[in-house]
Amino acid sequence: MLGATSAQIGFALAIPAFANLAQIFTAIVTHNVDNRRAYVLGYGVLYRLLWVLTGLIPFVLPQSYWVYTFIVLYLLSYLCSNIAGVIWASLIGDMVPAQVRGRYMGIRNMIVGGIGAAAVLVGGQLLEYFSKETGFIILYALAAVCMLWNGYHLFHYPNIPIEKSMESQKLKLLVKPLRDRSFRRASVFLALWIFLQNLAVPLFSYAMLDVIHVSIQWVSVITTIQMIVMMISYYVWGNLNAKYGTKRMLFWTLPIIAASCLCWGGIAWLPAIPVLIVVHILLGIGTGGFTQLTFNFTIEEAPGSERSIYVAVYAALTGFTGFLGPILGGEIYHKLTFMPAWLEQYGFSVFMGLALLGVAFTAGKTMLSASSAKYGRAGLVRSKEKELLS
Repeated sequence: MLGATSAQIGFALAIPAFANLAQIFTAIVTHNVDNRRAYVLGYGVLYRLLWVLTGLIPFVLPQSYWVYTFIVLYLLSYLCSNIAGVIWASLIGDMVPAQVRGRYMGIRNMIVGGIGAAAVLVGGQLLEYFSKETGFIILYALAAVCMLWNGYHLFHYPNIPIEKSMESQKLKLLVKPLRDRSFRRASVFLALWIFLQNLAVPLFSYAMLDVIHVSIQWVSVITTIQMIVMMISYYVWGNLNAKYGTKRMLFWTLPIIAASCLCWGGIAWLPAIPVLIVVHILLGIGTGGFTQLTFNFTIEEAPGSERSIYVAVYAALTGFTGFLGPILGGEIYHKLTFMPAWLEQYGFSVFMGLALLGVAFTAGKTMLSASSAKYGRAGLVRSKEKELLS
């Protein structure tokens, strides 16, 4: 609605990943803070407030400033989100016992995903039923109410005392996760994977709307299907995670994500809508597991006193590569407008699917195959739990 180009959309989609870089500075400054709840509340509410303020852009600024102002507010919003997120990860890691964390996060994400799917479906219908201006006013008004409601619940989080780190020097604290062989191997690989994935996946919506010209109503329906599948997959992946371990399950999310890109090729022979539904079902299964399992991976690999710095180092590595991916992807789509139509419609996505599949079964199999009982803290925890149970 604001009139952004594909390159600008690619840049905006890269912002959440770029904002992850803020986590590393937050972790260094706040790794021993006593009142984690205050940070989560303050930055969590500010993140949502800035997001809601983007809805005022068309009403208070000249049109030439719309896209750039949106990008600035979007960036500031996600910076606040990631500052809150790194402390929230530390807090939730202490709130939820390790032996039930995988299943708990699966159930939690399933509930959140269900509500999110319903919101996307209702939002799409509102934009179809009303004019875009009226529809967006309604959506942003609802977002403002939810911002206040969410702040109320963040205020009632328990403020669990933090386990203090024994490392006082900031530089040594920063490099500590990188000296952990298991964590380093997996994190570097996942950063590369996210770069390749983000060349194509974040621009799926752009390709549907502006390249294939699917209606916004169908895009909302397809997105809702993806979110429902993702919601269910959270629960399934959580149970599998508790049974088989994080790294093993994380590896099997990779070919599913690759398959979602490969399936775009079906547009060459079949109607676009059924193909796109299959694409987003696979994407929901794959990204649902990937998102949940990478979070569990960072929580499990870190000792309690350094959990925030482990989360931040992983976020910085993947945030940098995740930031570059959509920007380059947006530029590639711009170049594809001067090439045969099939390359823009499905050729690029298929090519990326092949690349991802190759990476998954070569580097992925090596980097994520290390036995967590041999490498990493999570395997040791499980071994001790099994000994106690026996």
